[in-house]
Amino acid sequence: LTGMTDLVFAHDGTVAKIVGDALHVLFGAPGEQPDHADRAVKCALALDEYAQSFRERWNKNGIALGVTRIGVHAGPAIVGDFGGGRFFDYTAYGDTINIAARLEAANKQLGTRICVSAILAAKVKDFRGRPVGDLMLRGRTEALRAFEPLGNGQFGDPATHSYLQAFAKLEAGDPGAMAAFAAHVGKRADDQLASFHLKRLLNGATGTQIALD
Repeated sequence: LTGMTDLVFAHDGTVAKIVGDALHVLFGAPGEQPDHADRAVKCALALDEYAQSFRERWNKNGIALGVTRIGVHAGPAIVGDFGGGRFFDYTAYGDTINIAARLEAANKQLGTRICVSAILAAKVKDFRGRPVGDLMLRGRTEALRAFEPLGNGQFGDPATHSYLQAFAKLEAGDPGAMAAFAAHVGKRADDQLASFHLKRLLNGATGTQIALD
């Protein structure tokens, strides 16, 4: 948590609260940040890199740690001090916060580590990432397009281009989507998101809409 909170502060984020091993982070509050979306994505990528390094280091010492998952969303929220005369807590409430939490949880099923909403991605200049799909999140009646943000090196990787081609076929309803994902997974067996889509297709699913458990 020390390393993670240091990274949040380095990106001028606000740690609203720590619940167990989870961080609730805000951008654009309490002070206004016109580039809050860009900061949020850069912070998410930095947190992911740090968490992976931390996990690998402890795994080598024989202590197995799970994956750190991150959900990022943008929108209105009620932010401020909540409580009574003897105790109050600076925090944020609202649908925006709930969606961010749902996106974090969705990573486990999707095989991703960071899940960013299209609403936030649209606010980031030159956003780099790959589409995850249109997620049916709990408590919502409309699907929400999600993306997996990527660093510059990852975005330029030929494997990213291969995934984007397969996803384009999936989005277009092209029957060749299954073969495209199978070929991609054959070259990148560690790509859990592509494997997730391939499994969906093998089980008879079509299109980009994903019903989460």
